[in-house]
Amino acid sequence: MSNNDIIFIPIKLIYDFEGFSYSDNTSHIHSTFCPSTSGDYMSLPSSQPLSHLEPGIRLLHKSVGFIFQAALRAAIKLKLAEHLQDGPQTAKQIAQKIEANATMIHKILRLLATQNIFTAVDKHQFAMTPEAEFLLADHPHSLHKAVLMLTDKTLWEPSLHVAEMALGEPIFKRIFGESFFEYWERNANLPHNFHDGMASFSTLENPFITAKYPFPENSLIADIGGGTGGLLLGVLDANPKTEGVLFDMKAVTDKHILHKLNDDSRWKIENGSFFEKVPSADFYLLKSICRDWDDDHLIQILTTIRQSMTKTSKVLLIDIHLSHDNQPNFGKNLGLLCSHLIIGADERTQEELEILLQQAGLKTTNILKTDCDLSILEAQIG
Repeated sequence: MSNNDIIFIPIKLIYDFEGFSYSDNTSHIHSTFCPSTSGDYMSLPSSQPLSHLEPGIRLLHKSVGFIFQAALRAAIKLKLAEHLQDGPQTAKQIAQKIEANATMIHKILRLLATQNIFTAVDKHQFAMTPEAEFLLADHPHSLHKAVLMLTDKTLWEPSLHVAEMALGEPIFKRIFGESFFEYWERNANLPHNFHDGMASFSTLENPFITAKYPFPENSLIADIGGGTGGLLLGVLDANPKTEGVLFDMKAVTDKHILHKLNDDSRWKIENGSFFEKVPSADFYLLKSICRDWDDDHLIQILTTIRQSMTKTSKVLLIDIHLSHDNQPNFGKNLGLLCSHLIIGADERTQEELEILLQQAGLKTTNILKTDCDLSILEAQIG
């Protein structure tokens, strides 16, 4: 038997893609050919089911998932949402405005519409959807910069080398010549940078946090590694008799937005490294900081904070808590993505975070689940 011998596979199987419908529901044999691995020239009996091949088809679909993220990035770069916000248009109409290839614009919109980002309203026109609204740069909770950051080359290119990362190779440094954090400290003023992306990310999440955790009057709240201050701004706005300290590197806090509070007497900025010293406060916010570091670095950060705490101070770890199951969880995506930052960086389970808190001399006192992916783990000196 040669490698050119064939078996018959149904046409129906070739088109059995998720989301498609077809009129022929039979699993019987038709006339499409593929190489046989049986060792004999044969055609399968027409009554033999092919359901055992369906998992392979599903796997095949998942293998092209990356192109969706590429289309999402392209939609922002081409400002497709801005062009559709006043009403449905064809790809050709958009292409004429931006001097682009109409076929490519159609393909991008067509793919994104399969996940409710834009929608096809007829054979040629596309329109906005609630999800697409968040692509607009001027949306009050815009994810414009977040998507550009998450699809930036600093996360995209290392993703091609996850296998090498699993073998312990420092892929980011090999590609960019320095660590992730060194790169973005040096390039903090680049458009669509990591810090602006995280600020955009947080803009969507912050209202869920401020709605869940009320801060007592006269509290001093320090946002550690707080970026441009979006979370602290939301906390101070929701709790008008509190004051705040934004703590981060100077290159980041130079872009702060705390002036939007319209009361400069209630906040201040301090610069430094959370590996060395942090300000004294009643409450310490660490939002999405834990996942950026491996266990040893995270214990060091928590220990630095504990050294500035009083017996009544509280630290709030605001993260996605993983679960030990097979269910989709945004944290599982981010956990692997954070491996690009430093090997060992990860989202963690509640239990894993509590163990690290204990090693830093802290104990859990409360856990609150927000109405988004995030949970708030409250801790004090143990």
